[in-house]
Amino acid sequence: MQQRYNYAFFDEASKREIRRAIIKGVSIPGYQVPFASREMPIGRGWGTGGLQITLSLIGRDDVLKVIDQGSDDSVNAVNIKKLVADTTDVEVTDVTEEATLVQSRHRIPEQPLRADQVLVLQVPTPEPLRSFEPSEAVTRRLHAEADYTGAWLELFDQIVRFNMTTTGADHPVLVHNRYVMAPSPIPRFDNMKLHQADHLTLLGAGREKKIYAVPPYTNVAPLDFEDYPFAVERFDGKQCRLCGARNVYLDELVDEETGAVFYQCNDTAFCVSSACQPPKPPDAAAPSGTEPCGSEPSSRAEARFVGLSPQSSAPEAPSLTLRTTSDSLEGAPHA
Repeated sequence: MQQRYNYAFFDEASKREIRRAIIKGVSIPGYQVPFASREMPIGRGWGTGGLQITLSLIGRDDVLKVIDQGSDDSVNAVNIKKLVADTTDVEVTDVTEEATLVQSRHRIPEQPLRADQVLVLQVPTPEPLRSFEPSEAVTRRLHAEADYTGAWLELFDQIVRFNMTTTGADHPVLVHNRYVMAPSPIPRFDNMKLHQADHLTLLGAGREKKIYAVPPYTNVAPLDFEDYPFAVERFDGKQCRLCGARNVYLDELVDEETGAVFYQCNDTAFCVSSACQPPKPPDAAAPSGTEPCGSEPSSRAEARFVGLSPQSSAPEAPSLTLRTTSDSLEGAPHA
């Protein structure tokens, strides 16, 4: 540990102030708690909110995992892990099951988290009403009055324009039947992982100076309409080309030379974990009753469009590129 810093970088008074905001956020699920966001050795907008939560909670016995859009080895994830490890000497891991504290940007791990694990999500824009109401004073009043007409109108406008809701990520959710919350820019595929989850989820926005939370076993319901129900991205007939996983969030990769399309697990740690086994050669007979990992029937709602991650970890072949969400959403009908 670099001794020129206090343990976990911050002074103890700063960590106590952040923990008080966390306690209030846990007590009022979905409510955005203002806090004095500290200056960090990384730029605002690069995970300072989540990092401040992590540094205020982490202890000497914790094991830290940091992921960025499903990857443990992206530049942002590696730099955050390095900062935390340098100022705490805690153990870091890529294995979800081993971590006690998981900090993530734009994804919730495929492996379900346990009650003794804490998920910290980085949030760029915590206010779900900001797209139509620029005033902070007005949005706070709307939350106090539970007036979420604007959020509903925004979804309705998307249906009128595109015959479907087009929130590929950060789809607003109603928490504990009270507050509408921005769940961080996680894909719709991950939204229902917050509903009645065993683990505590903490969300931090350093630039906007807000902390909020979803306690364990809390109801989380995405906003939708009866005739246009919420639906997640689906990958019918698709599986990871590395491990054969199905019913997981996949990145679509395109070979620039041949135009061939490949699919690969977005969660890189899950792809190499014991939960997924390499697919058998085509000529090898599969034992009776076995299925590729992740092939169990999904409990999530059926989706009406193919959603793709805006970014993935580097593929094995340098000629593979990622096809963006907008490429697949164009002209997608509502079923």
